[in-house]
Amino acid sequence: MSSTHLGLDLGGTNIKAALVERCGGDVRVVATEACPTAASEGPDAVLERVVALASRLTSGFVTAGLALPGHFDAASGTGTLLPNLLGDWVGRPIGGPVGSALGMPVALVNDVRALTLAELRLGAGRGASDLVCVALGTGVGGGVAIGGRLHLGLGHAGEIGHTTVDPDGPLCGCGNRGCLDRMASAESIAAAAGAPTVAEAAAAARAGDPVARAAFARAGEYVGRALAGAVVLLWPERIVVGGGVADAGDALFEPLRTELRRRACVAPEIPVVRAELGTHAGAVGAALWGAEA
Repeated sequence: MSSTHLGLDLGGTNIKAALVERCGGDVRVVATEACPTAASEGPDAVLERVVALASRLTSGFVTAGLALPGHFDAASGTGTLLPNLLGDWVGRPIGGPVGSALGMPVALVNDVRALTLAELRLGAGRGASDLVCVALGTGVGGGVAIGGRLHLGLGHAGEIGHTTVDPDGPLCGCGNRGCLDRMASAESIAAAAGAPTVAEAAAAARAGDPVARAAFARAGEYVGRALAGAVVLLWPERIVVGGGVADAGDALFEPLRTELRRRACVAPEIPVVRAELGTHAGAVGAALWGAEA
């Protein structure tokens, strides 16, 4: 017997939704939608758009999950640290209002943890039991799967973006200096490449531009350095790298793999692969999280 599950991904730029159908051991994505977040209009308007987007898909889902770009209090369903989402979200009820509008509880999950779960079940992590995932975009996030299940520790395990990779680096929003989140973000790479956006920097790097390639190489080294710590701690079967920065391809992945091998020399060589599920991965993972949680 099949069941349908709703996933929502509240991002700083766009809100995405996905419907996932489960039938026995088979899982498939049956529909996706998206709309602008328009965060400048305030949290209440954003949450109304989240619910409206869900209603454009169907009312036949049996569980719902919502991915958030940061930290939250799972017990109260309130935001605690959502730096890439404009507005006053600290202490703001999120899970409760959305759940009330949908007529069912909503399971909250961090957006990159949701992406990790989606890639584990349906994407580049299929078949792996232990997995580390990193997403490189506006910020840098991560996720960990152990024993075939998403691992959250005391609540937010996987925050690889706040690993220190340069003790003298720039100040991060978390209060530390030299976090991977600042050293390998889309903005920092674009600035180093002399490009308006990371997409244009990636295109230049793929075309062989030496400045752009150097910017991605440096970012790749930082990511490899952070992942080396994760590898020697967890010895995962696979590493999945996603986000818009990964569009640079070998300009990022070659220095990343080289640095990982150099820094994690006590561990076996771990395959580093690109994420497969694209822009709706977070919504798909949120749907899976709601179904499995």
